[in-house]
Amino acid sequence: MTPAVTAARKAGIAIAIHEYEHDPKARSFGLEAAEKLGLDPARVFKTLVVETAEGRLAVGIVPVACQLDMKAMARALGTRKAGMAERAAAERATGYVMGGISPLGQKKRLAMVLDDTAFTFPTIYVSGGRRGLDIELAPGDLAKLTGAAPAAIAEA
Repeated sequence: MTPAVTAARKAGIAIAIHEYEHDPKARSFGLEAAEKLGLDPARVFKTLVVETAEGRLAVGIVPVACQLDMKAMARALGTRKAGMAERAAAERATGYVMGGISPLGQKKRLAMVLDDTAFTFPTIYVSGGRRGLDIELAPGDLAKLTGAAPAAIAEA
């Protein structure tokens, strides 16, 4: 299994693993997961690595049908500015490849912010650490395990 699954199991949190056949031509990994698993895209969350004005990396976790509001993310992190991190930096810091970055089991412990809409559902879905693998878990368990702070960071 992936480091994400291992981390969740080691922490003793309840998870369900959902696999699907990944299409390498998919334009949006998150929307592909929602579609192939037959889920409301509001319950499927993507993991986005950002870089702050100070050069720190952090993670924003938002619904796949939304964009990450960079101003809101910067506020949540207590910095003046945030932007998407370079792919190589994101992959190096997390240990995962783009499209399969999980908030769980990352190589480096990064600051995380979880969009507060996650808490309107009993469970949400996040990447399991590779394309074609999602983990279902309670948003509170995700926040507890990753140290993610809740904040309104998604925009339609």
